Amino acid sequence: MYPMIQSRFKAPVTRVITPICRGLLRVGVSANALTVFGTLGVCISALYFFGSDQLFLGTIFISFFALSDLFDGTMARLSNQQGTKWGALLDSTLDRISDAAIAIGIWLYLRNLDSDFQYVALAFLLIGGLIPYIRARAESLGIECSVGIAERAERLIITLAGTGLTGLNVPFALEISLMVLVLLSVVTVIQRMRVVYRS
Repeated sequence: MYPMIQSRFKAPVTRVITPICRGLLRVGVSANALTVFGTLGVCISALYFFGSDQLFLGTIFISFFALSDLFDGTMARLSNQQGTKWGALLDSTLDRISDAAIAIGIWLYLRNLDSDFQYVALAFLLIGGLIPYIRARAESLGIECSVGIAERAERLIITLAGTGLTGLNVPFALEISLMVLVLLSVVTVIQRMRVVYRS
C-alpha cells in the first residue's frame, strides 16, 4: 500500500552486497555474529557520543554499524542454514534495542541542554516502539501488516539526518526531525491498526 525504502531498493542493494556477504561467510563470520556486532556498535556509539554532545561523530559511527543490518539477512539466506527462526528473532529483537539506544542517546543530548524537546524524544521512543509491536502481534494472528509510511529504514534516515545536521551546527535540525518522526510514527501506527481492524 505504502512503498517503503527497503522495498524499493532491496533488489539492487542485495545484488551489490552479495559478493561481500559471500566473502564474510567464507572467513567464518556468521549472520548472527554480525547482527550482534552491529547492535553493540550502534548502542555504544549512540549512548556515548550523543550523551557527550558529539552528534556528528555519533552519526558517522551509528551509520557505519547500522550497515550490518543490510548484510545479515543476505548472509543468512546464503548460508547453509538459509536463515533460522532464532536468527529472525535475534535480528528483530536487536533492532528494537538499537532503535531504543538511539532515542535514549538523543534524549540524553537534549537533557544536557535542558531542552523541552527531550520530551518529544521520549514520545518518539514510546510511539516508535509500537510500530514493530503491532506488526509482530498482527502476524502472530495471521495478518500481514508490513504497511506504513515510516518503516524502520525511513525512521533511521530521518533520525540520523537530524543528528548529523545538528552536529554540523544546522539550527533546529534535530527538533524538526523529531517532530516529523513523531508525526510519521503516529500515522504508521494508525495505518497498521487500520489494516488489522479491516482484517
